[in-house]
Amino acid sequence: MGKQIWKPGNMLYPLPVVLVTVADRAGRANIITVAWAGTVCTNPPMVSISIRPTRYSYPILKETGEFVLNLSTRSLAYATDYCGVRSGRDVDKFEKLGLTKEAASQVGAPMIGESPVNMECKVREIKSLGSHDMFLAEVVAVCADEKYLDADRRFHLEKADPLVYSHGTYFVCGEAVGTFGYSVRKKPLGRKK
Repeated sequence: MGKQIWKPGNMLYPLPVVLVTVADRAGRANIITVAWAGTVCTNPPMVSISIRPTRYSYPILKETGEFVLNLSTRSLAYATDYCGVRSGRDVDKFEKLGLTKEAASQVGAPMIGESPVNMECKVREIKSLGSHDMFLAEVVAVCADEKYLDADRRFHLEKADPLVYSHGTYFVCGEAVGTFGYSVRKKPLGRKK
């Protein structure tokens, strides 16, 4: 079998799927599901999210310049889908889904208590790119759930069953097949014989 040539499109899958929280100046909060999110820079720590200007959260985000990026998991799969197909214009998603609204330390947007990792972000730049605008933001604080820390204080996100998105379907991350640098390591890790 060969390969087919398709029209240009975004085929970079799977993607992390995140729940982005915002709050307007009056403190009304909303949650939006975003699959177009990614790491931009290590120092300073920066992320990007891309949102259509027609989305309810867009003007809130543009006005306040703050959001929280909440990682999603197996247990948040239903909420993740719901927040992507229902508008905050019509429903209070925190209330409807029974999610815990927690105060962030550096931004006005709330964190989702059920998320294992919450990244508080401040927008540094907005780029209009076509169907979506990209918000480049600095991560100003990170909140990590202690139940995923081991005795050595190492964080194990894999125990939270992180969610990814691919072509309209949500998946839980699977089996580990290597670690960073394992291909060039001189000695294999493992038990000594």
